[in-house]
Amino acid sequence: MAQGKSVPTHARAVIVGGGVSGCSVAYHLAKLGWRDIVLLERKQLTSGTTWHAAGLIGQLRGSANMTRLAKYSADLYVKLEAETGVATGMRQCGSITVALTEERKEEIFRQASTARAFDIDVQEIGPDEVRAMYPHLNVSDVTAAVHLPLDGQCDPANIAMALAKGARQNGATIIEGVKVTAITSANGKVTGVDWERNGESGSIAADIVINCGGMWGRDLAAQSGVTLPLHACEHFYIVTEAIEGLKRLPVLRVPDECAYYKEDAGKMLLGAFEPVAKPWGMGGIPEDFCFDQLPEDFDHFEPILEKAVNRLPLLGTAGIHTFFNGPESFTPDDRYYLGEAPEIKGYWVAAGYNSIGIVSSGGAGFALAQWIHDGEPPFDLWEVDIRRAQPFQKNRHYLKNRVTETLGLLYADHFPYRQMATARGIRRSPIHEHLKARGAVFGEVAGWERANWFAEDGQEREYHYSWKRQNWFDNQKREHLAVREKVGLFDMTSFGKIRVEGRDALSYLQRLCANDMDVEPGRIVYTQMLNARGGIECDLTVTRLSETAFLLVVPGATLQRDLAWLRRHLGDEFVVITDVTAAESVLCVMGPNARSLMQVVSPNDFSNDAHPFGTAREIEIGMGLARAHRVTYVGELGWELYVSTDQTAHVFEALMDAGADHGLRLCGLHTLDSCRIEKAFRHFGHDITDEDHVLEAGLGFAVKTGKGDFLGRDAVLAKREAGLSRRLVQFQLTDPEPLMFHNEAVVRDGEIVSIVTSGNYGHHLGGAIGLGYVPCAGESTEHVLASTYHIEIAGQRHPATASLKPLYDPGALRVRM
Repeated sequence: MAQGKSVPTHARAVIVGGGVSGCSVAYHLAKLGWRDIVLLERKQLTSGTTWHAAGLIGQLRGSANMTRLAKYSADLYVKLEAETGVATGMRQCGSITVALTEERKEEIFRQASTARAFDIDVQEIGPDEVRAMYPHLNVSDVTAAVHLPLDGQCDPANIAMALAKGARQNGATIIEGVKVTAITSANGKVTGVDWERNGESGSIAADIVINCGGMWGRDLAAQSGVTLPLHACEHFYIVTEAIEGLKRLPVLRVPDECAYYKEDAGKMLLGAFEPVAKPWGMGGIPEDFCFDQLPEDFDHFEPILEKAVNRLPLLGTAGIHTFFNGPESFTPDDRYYLGEAPEIKGYWVAAGYNSIGIVSSGGAGFALAQWIHDGEPPFDLWEVDIRRAQPFQKNRHYLKNRVTETLGLLYADHFPYRQMATARGIRRSPIHEHLKARGAVFGEVAGWERANWFAEDGQEREYHYSWKRQNWFDNQKREHLAVREKVGLFDMTSFGKIRVEGRDALSYLQRLCANDMDVEPGRIVYTQMLNARGGIECDLTVTRLSETAFLLVVPGATLQRDLAWLRRHLGDEFVVITDVTAAESVLCVMGPNARSLMQVVSPNDFSNDAHPFGTAREIEIGMGLARAHRVTYVGELGWELYVSTDQTAHVFEALMDAGADHGLRLCGLHTLDSCRIEKAFRHFGHDITDEDHVLEAGLGFAVKTGKGDFLGRDAVLAKREAGLSRRLVQFQLTDPEPLMFHNEAVVRDGEIVSIVTSGNYGHHLGGAIGLGYVPCAGESTEHVLASTYHIEIAGQRHPATASLKPLYDPGALRVRM
């Protein structure tokens, strides 16, 4: 790894950045047999963030696949020393997370149930057991704790060095002291990198470049027009002098005090994830930054230390050996980025680790290398997919504001429905102020401000978070029942809208979509786009506008992913793909009184004969025009009204003026979700992902293999021949009190078999409703439903009924009223 090593002119892949992330990608690509790999590091390996990381290895993450990657990292780091001869400092000393409140107890016990579903060794323990494992701890106000005996800690720099050595042993080239000045491209594809070293410059031609540049990665990406939203924050910890008699201890986390503790060589490290962080490097990272520290700020750290001295009294007499402050990269949603950038083919990313880079990078490097090698991810990685990033999020003012919050959210209570408080109000519907004036309480998805629920007059317009019924529960009930009994109005302007048009638009969509797109203009088709495994890449409706024009409507959160999928699979067809999301708003009028309301505000005929389900047409409304789509995501009679943004306010006012006589109520996204889950409608990213086979997801009705070839058809036929190995089942808790959100354990005949993929409260059905996959290889429907089911929530098992048909209106009669 000498700095004087010559730089090659060609490579199969170039990795930019020599932290633990870049070294892991190099290691795993080399393990897959890639020999022509070059890793370039601007200074020295680990000199950015890796060298000063705390090195905590916690297996449990927020989802099954993130936990899978963290477990992979832990297993890899245990084996790495024997493979490379580099001491990694990895020891599985276990970890303890303690709760100081009943709410935190609920959270960590829910996490323990999830851990069992993920096959992680975990025990719920009480204060006495905590004290026995951690004798120095003040447990006077500890309500409960969880213990994961196979968690641990490591030496971060040596982990990276071991990965680098393993990469070199398998043929990779690693060169320090070489700065990548640009990632080059032509015709939408990567061509290589430009570099410089001590006044010397050159280029490497390559088809694949991986940006593992950490806090430098954003600005490097921006040079190529790639969106990589991350921003550095100051991260603080102290290390004490040696403490006499201090024995090996588990890693300790006290999230209610924003603190973590790590014993190492008889010293104690205390680190913080404070609620209001300090962004750093707004003007860019200094050119000479290498193993650097940032200025001390004891005033900023002091509130954490004061609580720590009470929690661990021995700190009161221990001397401070090191007060450390170093930068780490944070992202707008506290999740890192993996995958191929949608802007440039061959431009890959592994960056933005939010202070969990050590535990994440082993698994992330494995997953990304496999993705590059196979051309598709090894399993669902949507949670960290770079394609979730919105173009506006590269804005540095936005990032600076947002990361003041996201650092602290690592240890904040992870309440369901928790909303970001910073960097809000960026994408708004034309009727945002109308909704605000009528009591809307907004949430944010992909930058969109969306009305989640509507407060009553005199009610506080903010969330009171809890694991129990939150302050808007009754508001949601009133909205939900209005949709079921009268009529509700939703603003769904945040839908992504894509026009696909041109001479070959039909044949192109026939090739990508599983359903039959060859329908009459004005027809709406619900469909999925599949990968070669039959997994679901996109979940959407397609409306044929004319012989050569189609409108694709997708979730707002997946718009960039769906655009990237469409463009990636565009061959020589004469087709134009255009994002028209901002051109039209969407107002959804849903409920049994929807027809009578529409007939008052429009002279058009809304009868079944004139406007059947699954069709779209232009209508007059108020004094304007709209395109009315008769579809539903709530399971009732209704129309989605697509209105040009300049006429949206007028159409809204016309509906509101007429609505009182029909029982119209404004409804939020929480109600939309509770209605859809009663109907067992799937939600992309939770119930259906690129890992879930379309037939096992229960969506075979939207697949037409008889239309001819399409992407994923062979996998559909193969699954039909072989039979299903699991099925998506709808559950309702018998007890109306407990709540399901997602990740609760599904228990079949006494054994945990999977997790709840999504959940909400079914106000019409009178209980919590969830969806989840149940293994069923070779079983009949009757056998699956004959089992006894429970849902484990925070360690308690609640009886549940199971159904393979929607619990609400299984014959879909209300949709076609």
